[in-house]
Amino acid sequence: MTSNQPTLLVIDDEAQIRKFLRISLIAQGYKVLEAVNGSEGLAHAALSKPDLVVLDLGLPDMDGQAVLRELREWSQVPVLVLSVRASESEKVLALDGGANDYVTKPFGIQEFLARVRALLRQAGGAEQAQARISSGALSVDFAYRRVTLDGAEVSLTRKEYDVLAMLARHLGRVVTQQQLLKDIWGPSHAEDSHYLRVVVGHLRQKLNDDPAAPRFIVTEAGVGYRLLEL
Repeated sequence: MTSNQPTLLVIDDEAQIRKFLRISLIAQGYKVLEAVNGSEGLAHAALSKPDLVVLDLGLPDMDGQAVLRELREWSQVPVLVLSVRASESEKVLALDGGANDYVTKPFGIQEFLARVRALLRQAGGAEQAQARISSGALSVDFAYRRVTLDGAEVSLTRKEYDVLAMLARHLGRVVTQQQLLKDIWGPSHAEDSHYLRVVVGHLRQKLNDDPAAPRFIVTEAGVGYRLLEL
């Protein structure tokens, strides 16, 4: 990827749309990557580190709003949503979820290209967050939602993964119980600390992490938890 040839990732399951965008974008000097579903798109975003993502919402394996949420867990790459969904609520949900712009299909290619140029100007080479974070022998891969310990994959429930991923995104810093509960269980569970204790207990068992002599997760009494930066 060079500074004079930005890379754009198009995540859309419609072959004709991808072809149209590919021809139009290459003609403007952009390099184009393509993905036909959300999982493939997230993998491309992690491995290729595009300068901008064009995201359809109606994908075959997962909703584009979910793709956007997962992408924003580890990347601030500009995202231009391109969708047939024209309702205000869908636009608000996408923009609040981290999209930088929203274009409704059918669309004019000149306006679309202008929005791409604007987003690339605004991005200005901002540093991207890491797609993978490690703490010693423990590694958290955000793009694939995969956790490995000493090179072997660890099977986690969704809540266990979400807690560990949030600690990893704040590596070396304390994350309060209230933050974890509100972000993972929802605002109505901000005081339900027993939920969190159970999940952290299961995490420690799966990571062979002794709370009395932690290798990874440290309890900050009365405050929260911290993933050690090793």
